[in-house]
Amino acid sequence: MTTTGMNMMSRIIFYEDRNFLGRSYEVMNDCPDMSSYLSRCHSCRVERGCFMVYDRTNYMGNQYFLRRGEYSDYMSMMGMNDCIRSCRMIPMYRGSYRMRIYERENFGGQMYELMDDCDNIMDRYRMSNCMSCNVMDGHWLMYEQPHYRGRMMYMRPGEYRSFMNMGFSGMRFMSMRRITDSCY
Repeated sequence: MTTTGMNMMSRIIFYEDRNFLGRSYEVMNDCPDMSSYLSRCHSCRVERGCFMVYDRTNYMGNQYFLRRGEYSDYMSMMGMNDCIRSCRMIPMYRGSYRMRIYERENFGGQMYELMDDCDNIMDRYRMSNCMSCNVMDGHWLMYEQPHYRGRMMYMRPGEYRSFMNMGFSGMRFMSMRRITDSCY
């Protein structure tokens, strides 16, 4: 099973100032550069769906997962030191989840296949590092610390041969979580 028509209804509204004040900009899909619409963005409201927001343009920099709700001052809530510069809509997915994680770049070293959440790859697999992965099914969040903490990265189906080449040098991913229906 793949994505559903629910994606057409995803919507997030960004506001220039905290507490939903100032100019606003509504997004219903991916937006690689918000600077042409808003000079800054310090609060947002997710009306439907889930989104990843980024503190740099073109889906780069620190990433944050937002589900339905109000974020009146997300900078202090999430520890962001800059404002949102781009966002990506996460399509709703109903189907099986499957991801292979690898100890080294280019799918080298130990390999384990995940079909459910993993709160600590060290405890479950005795794997101290994850440097590449292949997402076969579903959408996932990977976290730099066990128990879904720390910086995160959104992974959609595809091959990710080197996290270091993606701008995550020095970052180790230690837990993974599926983005399921319950997130919406």
